Amino acid sequence: MKSKVYFIREISPENIVKLYDALGVSLQGNVAVKLHSGEDGNQNFLKPEMLKDIIEHVHGTVVECNTAYDGARDTTEKHVKLMEKHGWSKYFDVDIMDAEGPDTELDIPGGKVIKKDYVGKHLDNYDSMLVLSHFKGHPMGGFGGALKQLSIGIASSFGKRYIHCLGDGNASYEKMFQVDQVKFIESMADAASAVAKKFEGNIAYINVMANLSVDCDCCAVAEDPCMKDIGILASLDPVAIDNACLDLIKNSSDPGKEHFLERVSSRHGEHIIDAAYDLKAGNKEYELVEIK
Repeated sequence: MKSKVYFIREISPENIVKLYDALGVSLQGNVAVKLHSGEDGNQNFLKPEMLKDIIEHVHGTVVECNTAYDGARDTTEKHVKLMEKHGWSKYFDVDIMDAEGPDTELDIPGGKVIKKDYVGKHLDNYDSMLVLSHFKGHPMGGFGGALKQLSIGIASSFGKRYIHCLGDGNASYEKMFQVDQVKFIESMADAASAVAKKFEGNIAYINVMANLSVDCDCCAVAEDPCMKDIGILASLDPVAIDNACLDLIKNSSDPGKEHFLERVSSRHGEHIIDAAYDLKAGNKEYELVEIK
């Protein structure tokens, strides 16, 4: 059975709420809203004003985790200051989920590469989750959407390195970028499946296809967008929504898509769709429902 993916072309705060409502769900209890805070200097990340309506609509808390590399988000102290600088703390309650240890360990018994996922301890404080992703390229993953948010995004600082280094959270910083690329993609899929399972039935996904750079919001110096904005997608299935985003790019007439797709293919990025499907994190088959 195909998963439903809802799509609207005009990107606006109101339309993000409209697509969420189209899902027919109501996230209950303490709602975590996972988004990307944006590295200091990045020009492409989605700003608080764009996401304010949907975060208030679900009565959510903005959640993030620290990075495993140097920058403005590698310690809680610096990350909190950046959340203030970028305006997140102005509008919302903000929770750096790995601000204190120990990490929460999620088992991945059928994992292709890793058998555990290490996430911020505070994740256990939430009953449901909205994964609010800026869909764009990524220097190492090829692309970043819902599945990357579930994996690298929700992993603690230690957990990020554990995923990158295929199960060695104490590996050197340099090793993070020297591992087998296909196994790294599968490691991300493993971690994504663990978080999807934890919140199964209490999680929804929104991808905003704006500022379509080949670089991630984690880059302090990122390439400018190479494609025009495409729209907003919403689903209850992380595999389906990311697959739909890739198909929209493939089927686009925008000449910039070649640059974007080269980034995806050169990193074996699309392999995460197959790997996450194998792990039963979602369905590759989808029905795209366009809302006017």
